[in-house]
Amino acid sequence: MVFSNSGGDAKHTSQIQRRSRLAEMNTVNNELIDGMLRDKKGFWQPDRGTAPPSPLFTWPLKASEVFKWLFGFNGYLFPWNIIYMAIATLTWLYFQPALSRCVEFRADWILEMFVRNQVMLVIVAGGWHLRLWSLKSQGLKFKYTPDWMAEGKRKFLWSNQLHDNIFWSCVSGGTIWTAYEVLMMWAYANGLIPYLDPIQHPVYFVLLLCSIQLWRLFHFYWTHRLLHWPPLYKAAHFLHHKNINIGPWSGLAMHPIEHIIYFSCILIHWVVPSHPIHMIMNAQHAAFTPAQGHVGFESLIVMGKVRIPAASYFHQLHHRYFECNYGEPDFPFDLWFGTSHDGSSEAHSVMRDKSKVRLNNSKKQ
Repeated sequence: MVFSNSGGDAKHTSQIQRRSRLAEMNTVNNELIDGMLRDKKGFWQPDRGTAPPSPLFTWPLKASEVFKWLFGFNGYLFPWNIIYMAIATLTWLYFQPALSRCVEFRADWILEMFVRNQVMLVIVAGGWHLRLWSLKSQGLKFKYTPDWMAEGKRKFLWSNQLHDNIFWSCVSGGTIWTAYEVLMMWAYANGLIPYLDPIQHPVYFVLLLCSIQLWRLFHFYWTHRLLHWPPLYKAAHFLHHKNINIGPWSGLAMHPIEHIIYFSCILIHWVVPSHPIHMIMNAQHAAFTPAQGHVGFESLIVMGKVRIPAASYFHQLHHRYFECNYGEPDFPFDLWFGTSHDGSSEAHSVMRDKSKVRLNNSKKQ
């Protein structure tokens, strides 16, 4: 494991230099659209570039920065992970079949979970899409690209990107998500996997619930790298990468093979003692966060002035350049393994050079 060892002054100087390079890059052929400075292609990016790596993985550790990252707004827990934890808990309390019903595979409780998951998926992904893409409630404000969902492109089902994305998200994604969850509920009900009693182990229960995001980031990076292995990319992952300009429904628009690999994060509960709330949180986090991460807007504007963090510019660049940013900065594998694109002009040049090499190699084959 590699840790950053830069001092405070060097780090501050580096940030200033990067912002200067970004500003210089954006002053060439720029245009103001909805108050956002854009390059000649209409792209906008945050002044900071991508989000900085988590202070949890820097050395020496700075307690104040770790605390702010954990508990500050737009940090690890607030606002989104707390919201996902609350949704998982409410699901278990009010919308999940009792374990006593899950001892045997029966159509009634399985169908109940399937319908519930589909409804929740439509509410989450559809809600993001309705506000920002259909109603265009904030126009292009904080939108990374000037483009909207593609129509008339034959690479998508029915030549419509939105319809294609909804189909793969619901028909494949919602079904495979539910299948994993059904298996887990049956296993909990039959005592096949270790069960955690939150009354007896409240501290462990809370810590495990809070750590699920980190597990998801760990699992996502390595399975994502696996999916870029040429045989798997050609068999499955290519479908997700049809979406270069991404929206909320693009997040879970995957081939069934990829959905099976992606949702396998849930299987950790066969080994780690847990409560069904942890499993539900894990599954729902995998199902719901792609809509947010692919929403295409850096911020959601509420009441005309309040900015709530939305998409991941780090992952937006992955869809633009393909061979970078396989994970997320909160678990900075890309920084450690040299595949991080921070949004700077230097990183853009490196990606362009790699693209040229890849194109030349493909022509030689």
